[in-house]
Amino acid sequence: MGQTVTVRGICLGEGMPKICIPLTGKTKQEILLEAQKARKAGADVTEWRVDWFEGSRDASRVEDVLRELRGELGEIPLLFTFRTAREGGEREPESGEYRRLCEGVLALRLADMLDVELSAGEETVKALLDAAHRKQVPVILSCHHFDRTPGREEMADTLRRMRKAGADLAKLAVMPETARDVLELLAATEEVGEEEGCPLITMSMSGLGMASRLCGELTGSVLTFGTAGKSSAPGQPDAGELRNVLELLHRDMPKC
Repeated sequence: MGQTVTVRGICLGEGMPKICIPLTGKTKQEILLEAQKARKAGADVTEWRVDWFEGSRDASRVEDVLRELRGELGEIPLLFTFRTAREGGEREPESGEYRRLCEGVLALRLADMLDVELSAGEETVKALLDAAHRKQVPVILSCHHFDRTPGREEMADTLRRMRKAGADLAKLAVMPETARDVLELLAATEEVGEEEGCPLITMSMSGLGMASRLCGELTGSVLTFGTAGKSSAPGQPDAGELRNVLELLHRDMPKC
């Protein structure tokens, strides 16, 4: 078994992939309602996609939502994510805003994990990794291709780069055009997952890539995304249906 990351009792990298439900509301009321739905749907992890929030430019409003989310979610781990427009998010941050926002959230100690985009640049990535690790907050270093699936070697190299940079978990999401694209992602995940290093999170988006969201226990992808309402990326299935399939596959997996 490779390395694992444990957050609030949820062990990423052990057993079947854990299910993360994204929160994409535009207002505080919508976000908290989505958190209630995620809790009732049995989320293992929730992700607050703050780029959807209408108050994301106001640090005090972000803090207010975080404090209420922490109370609503109880012991469900919370991943904080600002997905930039260049990687499929709702808006592009102003100069320096991305780093300031993430550092401010880390200072509050209300989020259990932080998503950092590899494309933020070496200096910002290193600063946020260092800041998060000082607070003992695991970092998901992420890379998204909404327009293509890179070649297998390029995908494997990207995962290795994120691991080498100090990621606690390395995430890669790609857009397939053919079934071969999906298989290449699975192969790259299995290849890098066999190496000693941080846990991986990979997915091939859209309906064509659905299989990649289901077979993580075979390939080494430890977290998959499902919905309890609105999705945050193409191809996310209903969380309840997703869990049924994962449990069915897990039941027949050989136990080491």
